[in-house]
Amino acid sequence: MKKICFIFIIFLFISNCSLKKVEKHHGVYFLEEKQSSLIINRSNTNDIVSLLGPPSTKNTFENDVWIYIERVIGRKSLAKLGREQLIKNNVLILEINTQGLLVKKEFLDKNKMTKLEFSKNTTEKVYSRDSFVYDFLSSLRQKLNDPLGKRESRRKKNRNAD
Repeated sequence: MKKICFIFIIFLFISNCSLKKVEKHHGVYFLEEKQSSLIINRSNTNDIVSLLGPPSTKNTFENDVWIYIERVIGRKSLAKLGREQLIKNNVLILEINTQGLLVKKEFLDKNKMTKLEFSKNTTEKVYSRDSFVYDFLSSLRQKLNDPLGKRESRRKKNRNAD
């Protein structure tokens, strides 16, 4: 009887496990395949919206710029303690002219994106102790700490007494 219960419990655990990894999708599914059907100077805004849906970001400059994003995040193996891993990071940048036709199409995937390097330099403080702002803030601080000026008079008495 114990063996049957044990086998039944193991069977329940195994049947609830999935071999397919869980992936979190954000943005347009299958962006790489869908963007290949867009043709420059032939596709218009209606074609784009029906194929890809509304854009993630819309900029209006000289020409309209529409940006579509696809991002897929999955879990790493059990040995990596299930940390999240970026599987896909695709960006499609579409430029549309004033007539509503597709003028330029740029597809960026995870490998084409460049890494940004940030400067290690820091900014130095611009003010000094002789500046007007420093004097103003220090007098304001003194008035907040001792609004009636009694503390200053006590200090002077204590200095004279010593």
